[in-house]
Amino acid sequence: MQQKQMGLAEWGMLLVLSLLWGGSFLFNGILVKSLPPFTIVTGRVLIAAIALNIIVRATGHVMPRDGKSWAAFFGMGILNNMIPFCLIVWGQTHIASGLASILNATTPLFAVVVAHLMTADEKMTGNRLFGVLVGFAGVAYMIGFDALGDLGTNVVAQLAVLGAAVSYAFAGIFGRRFRQMGMAPLIPAAGQVTASTILMLPVALIVDQPWTLAAPSSETWLALFGLALLSTAVAYVLFFRILAAAGATNLMLVTFLIPVSAILLGAAILGEQLQGKHLIGMVMIAIGLAAIDGRLLSMARKRLA
Repeated sequence: MQQKQMGLAEWGMLLVLSLLWGGSFLFNGILVKSLPPFTIVTGRVLIAAIALNIIVRATGHVMPRDGKSWAAFFGMGILNNMIPFCLIVWGQTHIASGLASILNATTPLFAVVVAHLMTADEKMTGNRLFGVLVGFAGVAYMIGFDALGDLGTNVVAQLAVLGAAVSYAFAGIFGRRFRQMGMAPLIPAAGQVTASTILMLPVALIVDQPWTLAAPSSETWLALFGLALLSTAVAYVLFFRILAAAGATNLMLVTFLIPVSAILLGAAILGEQLQGKHLIGMVMIAIGLAAIDGRLLSMARKRLA
């Protein structure tokens, strides 16, 4: 079957999704100063679950009650939230955020392989693999190859972040079933964060014992609600819309754009300085995305023919 290409609508949603997930770095930077990791993750999915379930009812949708649907929600919650969130949070307590970002950007590499092995319509192509490699190099260059200086130390933490990338890749393939089940994107978005809340709540209660923590400040609450409502609730509705329209491999390209969004948001909101390596890295990512999309290559071939 022919590999899916993204139209302007899908590219637009992917850019918005990268902004929402890129913004999570700003929110997390505030939250880790006053809350432990599992409490942050649980608060994130809990608030998102409440918001999305309210929206489901307000829009006249009905959450399914059959076992098959909820088995899928729990599967997606484990692959797309519980495993990667916990692995990344734990990994970042031992390795620098720059190295973690580079390792997380391997998600499209794993997605290309997983999709090739497990699907009939998202097979690996030469230009797709080339684009993924160029995009990954762009992320590494933009963040700075000096971040790779610690590669080889804290190996378990690095493997944890790579494990999160693999989990995200499998989540993209697993999530394709929701379109086949006839669900609107809002339903699996609400279902997976609800399932994730059920799974994460006992972990946070046992490990973090949040009732022993100092009362959060207003800044902490604002960051938590921003992380939950923008970077999770809204983001996952877009996630499932893109997944249904463009496929898992295309969806995972968002991990190339997240560092770009994080750097641009840091420059716009925090006044951080844009460097030459950031611009060069962004150009490399753009070239990689163009190669993956394939249409520019097709146009060039037609002109040369």
